[in-house]
Amino acid sequence: MQWKETKLYSVLHLKCPVCHEGEFFQAHPYNLSKVGDLHERCSVCVTKYEKEIGFYTGAMYVSYAIGVAVSVSMWVAMLVLLPELGIITQIVAISLVMVIGGPLFYALSKIIWANFFFHYDPSKARLPHPSTTPEQR
Repeated sequence: MQWKETKLYSVLHLKCPVCHEGEFFQAHPYNLSKVGDLHERCSVCVTKYEKEIGFYTGAMYVSYAIGVAVSVSMWVAMLVLLPELGIITQIVAISLVMVIGGPLFYALSKIIWANFFFHYDPSKARLPHPSTTPEQR
């Protein structure tokens, strides 16, 4: 299996979970006017991203897990590396990271949720023909 065929590739690059080439989101996660907005369909494989109304409601659970994982990891790291920090400082640091990372966590939760239900299909990806140049693709 190649790196591009993994679900982790789709998640880390925010690409279509089916072809791993088309963009999943309309804009970067930190473009706050379009945060979390998806394309209706993939521009490469034409997969419809929303299976049913409210499909991405389940991404709340993924977002919660990401938030807990980040918060607990930060708290343990601060206890081990900076044991002299007070509880208020720890709470403020964790809160800042959660607020600043919020748009990214939201985007990650949606793409992870989509990858639970959509699977990579190499036949839907634009496979480069040996005689084509990158400009022709």
